[in-house]
Amino acid sequence: MTKQNLVLIPGLVCDDQVWQHQSQFLSDIAEIVIPPVHNNPTMTGLAEEVLATSPETIAVAGFSMGGYVAMEMYRQAPERISRLALLDTTARRDTKLKAEGRVNAIQACENGNFENVINGMISILLHPAHQKGPLLEFVPRMAGRVGSEAFVRRHRAMQSRKDSRDLVASCHIPVRVICGRQDAMCSLEEHEEIADLARYGRLSLIEECGHMTILERPHAATALLRDWLIYD
Repeated sequence: MTKQNLVLIPGLVCDDQVWQHQSQFLSDIAEIVIPPVHNNPTMTGLAEEVLATSPETIAVAGFSMGGYVAMEMYRQAPERISRLALLDTTARRDTKLKAEGRVNAIQACENGNFENVINGMISILLHPAHQKGPLLEFVPRMAGRVGSEAFVRRHRAMQSRKDSRDLVASCHIPVRVICGRQDAMCSLEEHEEIADLARYGRLSLIEECGHMTILERPHAATALLRDWLIYD
């Protein structure tokens, strides 16, 4: 089997280590690239950066914020993307509540309270069963490596993003939608919407799992991504 070029895009509080399980166990079927996506304060700019450093033809999987980047990449260069996997994300723009939350998070970071912002996100990011043990330490450490400045730039990029529902409806490639049943950041309805809009959309749910599927249920997430790469 010829390996596919696979771009894995991290989420808001994530660096490349969020994809550690997938990087290891998909390497037999994919040449994997994990871009940093933290140098540009616009979604358009983030997508341009990833496209500029990626092979010509790519499969793209985006987690959370990475899903927004993946959709913007398809908007800019649909001919280069062979398939999309959108994990724990939404095609909609922010609700008023989420928009206010971003403004508050940016202000808190600018006032030196980055650590408090991250700690306050844990209950939204992780299923209650996973708010103990190794992930409770892993996620804040990973966010610390991302750092306050990159975190703020990513928030600003998300503020600038477009509604992508019409874009998803125009996709003529396989679109796999994956989410945790108890995702408290992006609702099941939002994931169902993406799968319904996409011509070749499929929804896969991971049970007893919150927003961070690739960390909380890595074996399940990797198995679903393998299925997407081989069979979709």
